[in-house]
Amino acid sequence: MINFNGNLQKETSFLTNNRAFKYGDAVFETLKIVNGNILFLEDHYFRLMASMRIVRMQIPMEFTIEFLQNEIIKLNNLKGFATAISRARITVYRDTDGLFSPTQNNVAYLIDVEEKGKEHYQLSETICEVDLFKDHYVTPQLLSTLKTTNRILNVVASIFAKENELDNCLLLNSDKRVVEAINGNVFLIRGNVIKTPPLTDGCIKGVLRKQLLNMIPKMEGLELQEQSISPFELQQADELFYTNVIQGIVSITKYRKKKFENTITQTILSTLNKTIEA
Repeated sequence: MINFNGNLQKETSFLTNNRAFKYGDAVFETLKIVNGNILFLEDHYFRLMASMRIVRMQIPMEFTIEFLQNEIIKLNNLKGFATAISRARITVYRDTDGLFSPTQNNVAYLIDVEEKGKEHYQLSETICEVDLFKDHYVTPQLLSTLKTTNRILNVVASIFAKENELDNCLLLNSDKRVVEAINGNVFLIRGNVIKTPPLTDGCIKGVLRKQLLNMIPKMEGLELQEQSISPFELQQADELFYTNVIQGIVSITKYRKKKFENTITQTILSTLNKTIEA
């Protein structure tokens, strides 16, 4: 028996023994599906496999890219989203007993899908005001680059943003460097130079970040740098934006008293959409 919200009921193993729930012992991928096609599927798959290896999960033999694709699309179509735009999430957790030390490294997975988004990435016309979140810091280490279910820092930062009427926050690492937004990788533009923090600063190894790292150096007149960003540089920037697979590119319009344009950001977004369509 367990006490669940004051009600005594039969024990539910998914709650009492689930290590994702108890310890954040899980990794996940969030994917965008357009008319039955998963965007950047290969990048998502290899990031998931790498994350599982890093946290020492046992990867099942059947976990091929085709298997996971079929499992996701099967649910997507069952929910009636075969010709829609949807957001899928696959969570892989260690499925075993034990306290901090698991008795085994076997895994189980959970997939959920919801209708979401638009086919082409678009810049929102709304204001996106941000500030720094300085109550807690990201640790510049390999584990910080993984998408694990231990996202309490992002949750607290989101609450801070709401309390202060902000649209997002920029997270800092323990070296006081700008790492990322609450829900995406951050990019800074000054002149023709585009900077984004390196993974060694502790930012998430974003799938859309990877697309831009491959794409921007091929764009005429632009220079890409993976370098640490200090808070002081935010005031000097011409443009700021953050990225994630679901929203694409989100232009930051205001940081404290500084307002930003989005001219180069628009060009990058247009090029990204053409790359996806190709």
